Formats: sequence, C-alpha cells, structure tokens
Amino acid sequence: MASYHLSVKTIKRSAGRSATAAAAYRVGERIECQREGRIHDYTRKQGIEETFILAPKDAPDWATDRSRLWNEVEASETRRNSVTAREWELALPSEISAEDRSQITRDFAQELVSRYGVAVDVAIHAPHREGDQRNHHAHVLTSTRKLEAEGFTTKTRVLDSAKTGGVEIEQMRGVWADLQNRALERAGEVERVDHRSLEAQREAALERGDQLSAEELDRDPELKLGPAANSMERRAKVMAERQGREYVPVTERGAVVHAARQARAAFREMRERLELARETYGIERDAGQGRVSAGLAALRAATAKDRDRDRNPDDFRERLARVVGRSRDPDDTPKPEGRNYARERLKEIMEKDAGRDGQAAVHKLDGHSEYDLGEDTGRQARKPSVNERLKDVLNKPREKLEIEDERDQEKDQEVEKDRDIDRDPGLSH
Repeated sequence: MASYHLSVKTIKRSAGRSATAAAAYRVGERIECQREGRIHDYTRKQGIEETFILAPKDAPDWATDRSRLWNEVEASETRRNSVTAREWELALPSEISAEDRSQITRDFAQELVSRYGVAVDVAIHAPHREGDQRNHHAHVLTSTRKLEAEGFTTKTRVLDSAKTGGVEIEQMRGVWADLQNRALERAGEVERVDHRSLEAQREAALERGDQLSAEELDRDPELKLGPAANSMERRAKVMAERQGREYVPVTERGAVVHAARQARAAFREMRERLELARETYGIERDAGQGRVSAGLAALRAATAKDRDRDRNPDDFRERLARVVGRSRDPDDTPKPEGRNYARERLKEIMEKDAGRDGQAAVHKLDGHSEYDLGEDTGRQARKPSVNERLKDVLNKPREKLEIEDERDQEKDQEVEKDRDIDRDPGLSH
C-alpha cells in the first residue's frame, strides 16, 4: 500500500554538520571541504540509484560541479551557527517504475528551484538490502540562499519564518502528494496518498459520509522507531524469517508500531470485504435479481475473498465475476447465460431440506405467487405448513393425542436402545 512521507530537516553548523559532508554522504562521492580542510569520502556507499543537480536558469556554470557547488554554499555563510542547507526527505512509491520514481522526484526538485530560486542536489536511494524492500526514497538537498548569476545571494526567509515557513512546507507537501497520485494513476494503481493530517482526513471522510474511513482514521500517528530500534527490529525480522517463525518485536517501540500496523491491516481487510460485497450486490441488482439473491451473492463474494486472492490475485473485476459465479462453475464448466446462480443454489438446498416447500419459498422471493407453480403445489401435493400442522393438533381429540404421545415415547425408547447397541464398550461417553 502506498504511504506518504515528506520531512524537512536543516543542516546546522551549531550541530557540527556541514553541507559538503551531507552532500558527499547522500550521493556517495568524495568532496573536499575547503572551509574545514577535511575530505569527506563516501565512494564505498551502496544503494544509490541516481543523482543529479538542478539550478536556476541564470545560475553560473560551476553550479553543476557538486564539489564546487557545496563549497560555495559553505563560503557564503559566515556565522558559526549558520544553517547551510535544507534537506527534503521523500518516500517514493514502490508501486510505480524506477523511471516514474525518477521523474516525480525531478519534478519536485524543479518545483523547489522555480519556487525559491535555490540550487538542488538529488540522490535517489534503493531500499536497504536487509530492510523493507518497498522503502524507495530520495534525499533532496537544497541551499538556503538563492543562486543567481553572481552566486549565492539572499536567504530564503520565507521558509525560515514562523509565520510563512509552515504554510510553505504544507503547500510543498501537497505538491508531492499530487505528483505521487498522478504517477499511481498512470500506473493503474487504485491506492492514493494523502499529505493531510489524520484529523483533517477524518473530518473530510465524515463530511462525505464515509463513516468506515473516518473510524479507520480515528487513531494516533504511527510512532517513529528511530535508527537504533529500527535496526534491532530489522535484524529480528530477518532472524524470524530464517528460522521460519512469526516475527515478534524485540523493543517496546517496535511492539507498539507492529500492533498498530496489524490493526490497520485488519481494518483495511474489513473495508475491502465490505466494498466487494457492495459491488457484488449492485451488480446482481442491476442484473434484475431479487434482494435475497443479490445478498447471497454479496455474502459469497465477501467470504470467498481470501481463497480467491490466494489462488490468483488478478484484476478486481475478473475476481468479482468469478466469485459471484457468472463466468464458470467450480468444475470449470460454462454456466447457461442469464442463469441466477445464487438463486438456483438456494433452491437446491431448500428443496433438499424441505421438499417442494423450498422451491415455493424461492419462487415467492422472486416475486411470484404460490399459484404460479401449478396445481401440484396444493396442500395435498406438498408438506403442510407450520400453521396448518398446529391447527391439526389443536383440533384432534384428547384421546387421540394421548395415543400418539405413547407411540412417540415408544419410538424414542427404540432409538435409545439402538444407540446403546451401536456404542463401543471400550469408549466412555
């Protein structure tokens, strides 16, 4: 399932960090920091799929030289506590292709260039070999000053101000969500991401009358594991997989996150079943079937979801057609066109259990009267109803009832004797 993540961090000198070191690490290159007189060499770093630099149109030629670019960034800042760079960390959808992931990251970086006039250095990373293989992500490192023809000039205070910074970042979060959703749509994926808070999403769900989604969103944000706990949980998952056992969290934070993810998965499963049942019911009703028949087909669709998915997780519509029984029978023989499979199965079951009454019941459910079945359905040709049998009992003389009671008791005693004979003496009951 596609998930949304965008975080913004700053590279501060007061924290002992530098833009040259940050850039070298993220792109896996060797950069010599002229201000510090240090060499940052991360050429042995693995998992880097793609790197590129984007700059404004009137930027100097050296802007495409990574070492020169970030040394110029360091040189433009003179204070000991300067913020030299800003990092935008993006989660990339695993459901789309590598080319699409590269394109939407490039589009987002270009939006940063156009909007703030900064230099942007991008590194796209593959999932860690021991971690979640869906964890494609990108590190987008930007300058905190505008890059113009003469070099770095004024600070991008719009991102630093308490009044405007939050608004700007929220707008960029919306841009990133829109880029992902368009890519997911192009890839034919149903899932979408949402950059809004859980509370905002819940309110929107209530406004459109989607109570189930609102209940799903009525939860706390997922707890962040952190590097240490994440590493421990990752090793525990690998060990559990090797030993063929179920993964059990080894940290307190890991247990909280694991429980929350399991709860969300269960809720999504329930939602999928409900949507499948609704879709099936609508199709059956549109085909002219009665409410009971459509309801039975919907129930079969919901209960058969797991079995059908495990057998062949293909297109939703094809699964739906197979579940409601419109394409083929379990023995792979074609069904007669226009046949109401759910109603026919119900009739077979009821006829088996209750004789002709079963067919009559189904016939009535489909909107026909009892007399449409023909003269054979009279009281003499079918089993008496409960009311009719009750009337017979009430109208019988008392002496006849006592005789019949004695006969019933004798039959019960004979049955008990037969049961005693059939019992194995070696077994205790």
